[in-house]
Amino acid sequence: MFGRVPKKSDNTKFYEVLGVPKSASQDELKKAYKKAAIKNHPDKGGDPEKFKELAHAYEVLSDPEKREIYDQYGEDALKEGMGGGGSSHNPFDIFESFFGGGAFGGGGSSRGRRQKRGEDVVHALKVSLEELYNGTTKKLSLSRNAICSKCKGKGSKSGASSRCYGCQGTGMKITTRQIGLGMIQQMQHVCPECRGSGEMISDRDRCPQCKGNKVTQEKKVLEVHIEKGMRDGQKITFEGQADEAPDTITGDIVFVLEQKKHPKFDRRFGDDLYVEHNLSLTEALCGFQFALTHLDGRQLLIKSNPGEVVKPGQYKAINDEGMPHHQRPFMKGKLVIQFHVIFPESGVFSPEQCRKIESVLPMRPSKHLTDMELDDCEETTLHDVSAEEVKRRKEQRQHRHREAYDEDDDDDESAPRVQCAQQ
Repeated sequence: MFGRVPKKSDNTKFYEVLGVPKSASQDELKKAYKKAAIKNHPDKGGDPEKFKELAHAYEVLSDPEKREIYDQYGEDALKEGMGGGGSSHNPFDIFESFFGGGAFGGGGSSRGRRQKRGEDVVHALKVSLEELYNGTTKKLSLSRNAICSKCKGKGSKSGASSRCYGCQGTGMKITTRQIGLGMIQQMQHVCPECRGSGEMISDRDRCPQCKGNKVTQEKKVLEVHIEKGMRDGQKITFEGQADEAPDTITGDIVFVLEQKKHPKFDRRFGDDLYVEHNLSLTEALCGFQFALTHLDGRQLLIKSNPGEVVKPGQYKAINDEGMPHHQRPFMKGKLVIQFHVIFPESGVFSPEQCRKIESVLPMRPSKHLTDMELDDCEETTLHDVSAEEVKRRKEQRQHRHREAYDEDDDDDESAPRVQCAQQ
């Protein structure tokens, strides 16, 4: 006697879950499962229920004996115990055995599921240009979550826990709501009962130190070494120093350097330093010298060459006095100085002084107006115009041009459309 033959039931569901026809080969089943499992893996933000369905469907159809029973009698026959039983293994075990434990990179498994990687903690660290030039070390005190030392991250005194019935151990719950006629919205969120852990711990068995949270707060002091020549936006990483959590690879603490604006120096083009300096007209024409305090406190003597004339806005550079090159601090960029020439106020020089100055300056252009040409000219008066007024007039002109352009567009849209008739 072979016992009662089960009633035939639906035998297409598993094929539909994997998205393959009933005639699919084992290779086609593997490819379909691989693609769908990666897409729906909870560690990648996928649907946990769909992930479990995929694992169960693949487990059945990849077994020739179970597949034959399923094709003849459907899922009910598997549930009634034919073909070695119908209960599936942990979906994460199936996923890892299929991929060899290498999906998503690194980490082993615990309690039948892969270790996830914790999030990195990023902090902005403000630094001065002097600190980037000379290098420095900053000690920073931070708080983080650490695995409870008393329960070793179990959350309970006995180390035992039960599966959360609210989410069936997945840590996630799916809720649906109707948003319109025939339209249903499905949302996934962290299970509020177990807070995403998938486990429940009884009140009497909770660890007295962490209160069942599995982690406690601890303070940690980190020494951040800022090397010479580091740049704005550069990252300094402390691997594995972020918040700890059970069955999780600890993330990193990352400090991102933010350079504060310097009142005198400006770093440009990598390792070059720029500074501006004002010269009087006398200094620009007859020579200058001044002391410049560098970022390391040294006094640099800056002077012009004999007989050299400096023009307004002119740049001059000193090699090897810029920022140190990161990784090669003995190499430095340039120190570039832009000179601004400050002219005297109007009316400072008397006519006699002007004649003396004119005697040493290059001669005026030889073009002179004759008395007849002067008689034909109209007398004018010059007055000062500020740079702000020139800027304002330019903006007004641009605004009028835009308005005229918009009016042209409006006229084009209101004009009647003319169509050509085909001959």
